[in-house]
Amino acid sequence: MCGRIALFSPPARLARLLGAGLAEDVVDVAPRWNLAPSQLLLAVADTGAQRVLGRYRWGLTPRWSGAHQVLFNARAETVADKPSFRGAFRDHPGVVPVDGFYEWDHRPGGRRTPHYFHRADGQPLLLAGLLDPAGPEGPACTVITTTPSADLDGLHDRMPVVVELADVDAWLAAGDAGPAIRATLMRPAPSGTLVHHPVSTAVGSVRHDDATLIEQVDAPGA
Repeated sequence: MCGRIALFSPPARLARLLGAGLAEDVVDVAPRWNLAPSQLLLAVADTGAQRVLGRYRWGLTPRWSGAHQVLFNARAETVADKPSFRGAFRDHPGVVPVDGFYEWDHRPGGRRTPHYFHRADGQPLLLAGLLDPAGPEGPACTVITTTPSADLDGLHDRMPVVVELADVDAWLAAGDAGPAIRATLMRPAPSGTLVHHPVSTAVGSVRHDDATLIEQVDAPGA
């Protein structure tokens, strides 16, 4: 499960990387090191005319839930069929660019130490997302998760689906063939894609939001 995100790359850099234009309210977005569900992420949608990098509330709200349910992750295994997500999976795929994400160590007997994950090559991570352009509280998104690769070192039993830059066109594919194409991309990232290190437990509170959160700390017992 992906429940905390770091997003500090300038929006203009992310837009260039993804070949997208910038929505007006994205130009001056401030860097964040501790984004949580219900806060605003950036995501790229393909409108048909062009790709646009815009702001989306993190968490889809099913129409029947009365705004009481916020789904910030979607499981790759069920996303094509589950009523909460199947419409977005069919019609509104998105790419969610981030610099990294945090996961807590869930290994049996271990201490709940947060770890910061990011790409080994230093590039932004492109996460597979689903969008609701007309959510009850404005445009919204969710991040798709899958079974973990070896890069998670057993810390958690889920990881975000990582879209490689070469696969962005395929992930955003429109038309009847789009869902089948996306289904082939919902797999664990190849081993060696991600690296991680332990970080401060301060990331557990949204009151903390600065660059020190991604700095490595000594692991318990080190």
